[in-house]
Amino acid sequence: MTVYQYSAETIDGKEKLLSDYKGKVLLIVNTASQCGFTPQFDRLQKLYDTYKDDGFDILGFPCNQFGNQDPGTNDEIQSFCQKNYGVTFQMFSKVEVKGEKAHPLFIYLTEHAKGLMSNQIKWNFTKFLINKQGEVIDRFAPQTDPAKIHKEIESALKA
Repeated sequence: MTVYQYSAETIDGKEKLLSDYKGKVLLIVNTASQCGFTPQFDRLQKLYDTYKDDGFDILGFPCNQFGNQDPGTNDEIQSFCQKNYGVTFQMFSKVEVKGEKAHPLFIYLTEHAKGLMSNQIKWNFTKFLINKQGEVIDRFAPQTDPAKIHKEIESALKA
């Protein structure tokens, strides 16, 4: 099983197969526009800019499950991310990442990369690193600064 068996709706309403990312290293992140970690968008964009030409991509999934910190529409979220942080990596439509209505991709991610005390996502900006074969190889806590995971991304890109 890999992330390639899933699809998701992009923030502009188009269905996107994750198999379109075959051969790339991915960082999949559940995001929020009104969170204390929201400034991570800037550092995520810097990571994307640094490695996008080397076969790296970031997939952002807005989620409103944690403290109602992403209440906007998809259009509002997209506008916010572009205007405030210059986000050019792929953003997807708002999803749930835990519970009965969790997007199947996030069920897969949490089953294959457990957190500190459980597999459930506990807050915004949990990050999952995916290798070129579509397998989860690492999970980073919300407080992990994207600027601190260069080594892991570079290692995955070389593999």
